[in-house]
Amino acid sequence: MKKTNPLWLLTLLVMLPQFVETIYSPVLPMIQKHFGLKEESVTLTISLYFIAFALGVAFWGIQCDRIGRKKSLQYGLITYGIGTIAAVWAPNFAILLSARIISAFGIAVGSIVTQTILRDTYDKDNISKVFSWIGIGLSISPIIGMLTGSLLANSVGYQGVFITLCLLAILFYILSEKKISDPFYTQKEINSTTLIRLLKRMLKDYEIIRCCLLIMSFNVLLFSYYSLAPFIFKEQEYSSYAFGYSSIILATGTFAGAKLNRYLLLKNILPSTLVRMSTLGACIASVFVWILTGKGVYFVIPYFFIVMAFSMAIPNILSTALIQYKDETGSTGALLGLIYYVMIGSGLISIGLIQHLGIACTLFSGIGVLTTLLLKRKD
Repeated sequence: MKKTNPLWLLTLLVMLPQFVETIYSPVLPMIQKHFGLKEESVTLTISLYFIAFALGVAFWGIQCDRIGRKKSLQYGLITYGIGTIAAVWAPNFAILLSARIISAFGIAVGSIVTQTILRDTYDKDNISKVFSWIGIGLSISPIIGMLTGSLLANSVGYQGVFITLCLLAILFYILSEKKISDPFYTQKEINSTTLIRLLKRMLKDYEIIRCCLLIMSFNVLLFSYYSLAPFIFKEQEYSSYAFGYSSIILATGTFAGAKLNRYLLLKNILPSTLVRMSTLGACIASVFVWILTGKGVYFVIPYFFIVMAFSMAIPNILSTALIQYKDETGSTGALLGLIYYVMIGSGLISIGLIQHLGIACTLFSGIGVLTTLLLKRKD
């Protein structure tokens, strides 16, 4: 096992896309009021964000194999910075939506490039344990985003959120220039024929389909909260501060899940077993979210267990997803991300139409349970 890039920086880069999305969540009611929109229109910015993110994952993942991991990372951060600047000065909602799409396309680089570097660096026996650390970052990044977004929303408004994100793009560009290296990269000619052949192979692989469905299920569960809960808090006449403070409960759940996941992995519990446990737990908690939706904000309590399940499941799914695809880690990671982020975006579009948190959670957690039952992993 060789270590070449600082794990702390790779962890921050993996955290960045989720932080970027959830820092935006507390200002959704503010954007709704500023532009005179319906709730469905505002939540559309999140679902379209994921569609653009999926295209970005595919594009930057392929560039990883073509021009290298470091250059891809830096070009993506530049694209993301341009999108955030445009969002600051957006005169209408259409421009804001376009800016969000550009920034989503760019920030996708944080996810795919980092995962590619990790898969380059760590072997099969160690990658699950490394991803358990990454899982802690993935689980706390939305919480940090919510708290930061709540503070900025009440102090400098939604434009201050986008200015903050632009400054982060500059910071991470500087860090990547100084800290990231590309020792495993050898230039590859990736043409459309190769990609189509690889995509067909992946779509026929039940394990890939299983991974994508599970990743979609857990992410829609998580981001349903960030899409719909702000409006529930508003209806109950709570401030955006209160929504931000709800992240304390979620943070406790994410830490508990990440710590439990790491402990069980060190006890040699199989990742697939942990995923099955997490999927069932999320489904049970989702039923309680449905029961409690409409009865104040008590639905936050079962969400503790949903985010706990998320922080246990996602690292184990991602770490084992491409074990059989080691030759073109950038391209296979790109196509994997394209598949599951399109699924996530489509799922969030349906969430925007449903506009009911409990029904949404039960529906998508049920998809996760059916996936584990019908597409069992071969250990």
